[in-house]
Amino acid sequence: MQEKFQQWTLEAIRKEGAGLSWLEEKRLEWTPLLASTLKKLLGGYTFIIMNDKDYEWFTEYMLLALNRPTKSRPFVPFVNIKSLFPNIDLLKSNEDFELLEDMLSLTFTGGYTFFYVGKSNDVKYQIAKRKYDSFLWIIGEQVQNSFYLDSGDERLDIKLLELFKLLNRSIDAVLFAEVSLED
Repeated sequence: MQEKFQQWTLEAIRKEGAGLSWLEEKRLEWTPLLASTLKKLLGGYTFIIMNDKDYEWFTEYMLLALNRPTKSRPFVPFVNIKSLFPNIDLLKSNEDFELLEDMLSLTFTGGYTFFYVGKSNDVKYQIAKRKYDSFLWIIGEQVQNSFYLDSGDERLDIKLLELFKLLNRSIDAVLFAEVSLED
């Protein structure tokens, strides 16, 4: 029998113990964003990961960890924007953004969305926020339809890794039909 995603997430957070206790308070903010993202994954979307300069390490970590050959699941479609378009940081205008979006629409005919991690003052955030269904982890600023992380938090890097761990476990849970994303 499938478990509801909201309840599964709470149990997964509690199972991790004190390390994720901070997320239990924010789970009502986290869970709907993640559920929406996972529905896109099941629908065949590709996730284009973008980050600001400070979080390049995190994107590299995610990409290495998501599709390890030793994982007992299908590979999932997460790619780095820089592997698709190395000049991403040179884009400036709406016309530039539209040309990029046209290229991505032609490339990912099954659909795509952005997964952005970083501050809101980066050009890649400007691109990601144009797509209403982007999965945004915004650092240092509260932005509607995004997950907020405090830039002054001494544990910020650890929290990013903890969020990723929960995201990865959530992917397993939906791919193997352990949970239901329906309300």
